[in-house]
Amino acid sequence: MSNITFIKNQKFLISITLKLDKMDKKELLYCLNCGKEIAADHKSGNHFCAECVLGLNFQITDLKHEQIDKYLQKILDFFISDVNVAFNKDPAAKSLIEVLTSYPGIKAILLYRIAHFFWKIGMPFIPRYISEIARELTGIEIHPGAEIGGDFFIDHGTGCVIGETTEIGNNVTIFSGVVFGGTNIKPVKRHPTLGNNIVVGTGAKILGPVKIGDNVKIGANSVVVNDVPPNSVVVGVPGKIITREGEKIEKIDLRHGDLPDPLTITIKTLDNRIKELENKILTQKEKKKEKFEIFYGEYGEGI
Repeated sequence: MSNITFIKNQKFLISITLKLDKMDKKELLYCLNCGKEIAADHKSGNHFCAECVLGLNFQITDLKHEQIDKYLQKILDFFISDVNVAFNKDPAAKSLIEVLTSYPGIKAILLYRIAHFFWKIGMPFIPRYISEIARELTGIEIHPGAEIGGDFFIDHGTGCVIGETTEIGNNVTIFSGVVFGGTNIKPVKRHPTLGNNIVVGTGAKILGPVKIGDNVKIGANSVVVNDVPPNSVVVGVPGKIITREGEKIEKIDLRHGDLPDPLTITIKTLDNRIKELENKILTQKEKKKEKFEIFYGEYGEGI
């Protein structure tokens, strides 16, 4: 009898153990990202823990405090130039409180500086959330990964977009509707690089990893898809380059509507060439009297 009882008890223990094993396999889940055990009542169908889902698995111990101090000092330094530039480039600016509260470009760049700080130290989610708040407040979208120098001014700014890998130098001014866009879906350098002392007119688009040299003026609604050398003016779709050799753009230059017309300049050049050929071929008596005159302004505009 004792042997039979032992065998029955052993079978009972084995059955209980198997049931417990099945329960453990069914209820005990582990995060597919970090391996952390997930509670049995976890409802996520993807089997990720809450920390990984929110993207907040960030360790403060990983930071180097020297870098933090450096980035914080940059925010303070840029704050001065970001605010002063409004008074230097906008005659409508009357007071500090007006600039801080009523200028969407100033609010957007100040929020960008904070978001960029969190981006540089590797904080997940927070930088993009700040940039989203800035977009809702101002209509200006600046990715926190962009690199922007001092004396940067966005005049009005509604509809401006600055992509993740954009690099902008010092003393750059852009107007509403300007886009620094990417042309590649791969996580590589895919946005423009701008030098110093640049004005980008209303509605202009600079697309792809092109390089814009120093002292460049880009006209309103131009579309730039190729590199631009220093000391140039770009107009048209696609953008056409007109170099101003030896002439520098002033440090404060908002004349984004003061642009040459490349088509008119081309016509003028052809007209002069035809006259030269006529003088060589025709005699004085054979020359026909011109029935119209072409007048050209300072930059070649007007017929």
